[in-house]
Amino acid sequence: MSLFTRPLTIPASLAPAARPVSGRWIDPRAQRFGAATSGITLLLALALNAWPIAAAVGLLLALSAGLGTRWFPFARPWPRVRTWLRLAPSELEHELPPRFAQALGATFLALGSGLLAASLAPWGWLPVAAVIALQGLLAVTGFCLGCRLFFLRWWVPDLFARLVGRGIRREALIYVGGA
Repeated sequence: MSLFTRPLTIPASLAPAARPVSGRWIDPRAQRFGAATSGITLLLALALNAWPIAAAVGLLLALSAGLGTRWFPFARPWPRVRTWLRLAPSELEHELPPRFAQALGATFLALGSGLLAASLAPWGWLPVAAVIALQGLLAVTGFCLGCRLFFLRWWVPDLFARLVGRGIRREALIYVGGA
């Protein structure tokens, strides 16, 4: 993405028929909440040296990446939390970039879990630590590296979009405008 592009967002009040791209549009704060809770879970796995917990988080990320963000249990409490905190609706973003980020996280957790299962503990925790760091970055700042990678021109995001995007083109999800 160039300096002046960003992922497309829409007002929460926009009717589904008026949305620029079909598919599910989500509250990005739910993804931040899910990143925080899954990151804390991964930190717990690291502290306890319990790689099966990291593997379980990876499976849940893979499920959400493949079927949709509504399947990510770490983000499911967000609507209740939002209601409890009496937060107004936010701008919505399309779920495809966060799903791509979840697929990348699941891949790293699978690699780490495989290495840990093979008793290569120091090396296996490195990809898990990378996911923890990126989940923490998303939770604290709202910056999603995996989402940004989705918009780069390379074959992996195109393949992902073809597999799970139901005909949605990445270019349709980019806002191009001034500073």
